[in-house]
Amino acid sequence: MSANRPIDITSRCVSTKARAGVLRTSHGDVTTPTFMPVGTQGTVKSLTPCDLREIGAGIVLGNTYHLYLRPGISTVGRFGGLHGFMAWDGPILTDSGGYQVFSLAALRRIGEEGVSFCSHVDGSEHFLTPELAVDYQERLGSDIAMVLDVCHPHDLGLAGTREAMERTHRWAERCLNSHRRQEQLLFAIVQGGTSVELRLESARFLTSLPFPGYAIGGLSVGEPKATTWAVLERTIDELPADRPRYFMGVGAPDDIVRSVAMGVDMFDSVLPTRVARHGAVFTPTGRVNLRNSIYRESDESLDATCDCYTCHTFPVAYLHHLFKCEELLAYRLATLHNLRFMVSHMHNIRQAIVEGRFAEFKEKFLSTYKPSDEQVRLEQKRKWFDAAGGRKAGVG
Repeated sequence: MSANRPIDITSRCVSTKARAGVLRTSHGDVTTPTFMPVGTQGTVKSLTPCDLREIGAGIVLGNTYHLYLRPGISTVGRFGGLHGFMAWDGPILTDSGGYQVFSLAALRRIGEEGVSFCSHVDGSEHFLTPELAVDYQERLGSDIAMVLDVCHPHDLGLAGTREAMERTHRWAERCLNSHRRQEQLLFAIVQGGTSVELRLESARFLTSLPFPGYAIGGLSVGEPKATTWAVLERTIDELPADRPRYFMGVGAPDDIVRSVAMGVDMFDSVLPTRVARHGAVFTPTGRVNLRNSIYRESDESLDATCDCYTCHTFPVAYLHHLFKCEELLAYRLATLHNLRFMVSHMHNIRQAIVEGRFAEFKEKFLSTYKPSDEQVRLEQKRKWFDAAGGRKAGVG
């Protein structure tokens, strides 16, 4: 397997663009399509590495920006890199900090050389360049690193969107030129906002460069879902069929099914862990809120189809009780379930592709799974972005 072609596509759906494969990394293989639990600060919130192995997680995500601020890149390096520091021996993907260019907009200034920002932790001033973003990720020792890009609001306007896209391209070239670790995969990030024309231009430019994988960034940031799908469908056709395709920040089960049908291989999102902390859990028919009074006396398991520790051990009434009392165990049990649900969901999608029945799987799942209300979703996302003046919006 060439370092520039780290994915083997082993099965394809004949009636959609869905595909199954194996992604090769320096810390093991990852079957695709795959969902990456987000461990922003070197931990998937409330879970241990043993928990992640038991639920079947194949790869996790860390965030360079947050690890740079706390505990510091050098500190992580003293423990053998991020794998040693967080005691996780499987593959790790690190985001470059580009998302924080968007989510921490009130605390930063973007220039051609890089991003100046004030720490959301203590207000100290810092400067991040494309070269530093690569250097930090090499020192963290992640298996997959991301270029530094300019992520921006979906309603920026065409002129601003083009400026951000072209700067993303220049920064991608600088990242590629400074990357030294041969065993680490460096992915480019397609930008262009909600403009199909700019997305196609971005994809064509970046795929002219020898990146081993390509991500689609800057979508699912508050735009209507119909816009997301229209842009994704046109963009992904421009990405090489022999490279991994990563749709950043997408974690709703129904959105993942739709994206896989368009040819996406990799996903990440804080959604499963974030909503778990608020009492929302995934089921085959949609999200349910464990805080609702209807669960106060329920002796049923959370999800009869789920094999996670939470579902096998506790009645829903107990989970409801924990959330009403704000016990810490509530967050852990809900997170265990949501991430096991996501891992199982990806396994079921993959099996459907391998067995030649993905189109039927997609139709059945989308007909039974009730998605979150569109307006509620957009409002919740706005609240997350605006949380504490944008100070914590990027933290999973």
